[in-house]
Amino acid sequence: MTAKPNALPWLWLSGLVIALDQLSKWWALQALQPMGVPHAVVPGLLNWTLAFNRGAAFSFLADGAGWQRWFFVLLALLISSVLVVWMARTPRSDWRTGLPLAMIVGGALGNLVDRLHAAQVTDFIQVYYRQWSYPVFNLADCGISVGAVLLIAFGLFASKPADRVR
Repeated sequence: MTAKPNALPWLWLSGLVIALDQLSKWWALQALQPMGVPHAVVPGLLNWTLAFNRGAAFSFLADGAGWQRWFFVLLALLISSVLVVWMARTPRSDWRTGLPLAMIVGGALGNLVDRLHAAQVTDFIQVYYRQWSYPVFNLADCGISVGAVLLIAFGLFASKPADRVR
């Protein structure tokens, strides 16, 4: 029995997300000293601001005694494994599933590299408007967020079998 082509080739995108994420974090560590000082990119909207996060999104569990590092390492490995299995079961032609899953895997593994190497995630992108400021994030977080939004959007707006052109 011949195996059907699956969506695993989309993992090249995961590798690209990881590489761009790590390269951008290396740049941030070299260029954005000292920590917490904003460097205006688009005044009134976007700064480069070096920050470190020992927790997850929005610094969730950042104040833990160190156990959270290994919790998030295991969580990233578990979620990435589940998504890779999902990709293995997804037809290669289903880019609306393969692309977002690959972005999420790349983002999860990009932040995993930080946790394993430095016990914290390097963040440097700060979006703000007047008094409002979004928590500082990185390219791995973008991969996770954009991938999740695309997965939901493609799921919500997928054409039904009756709507497809035959």
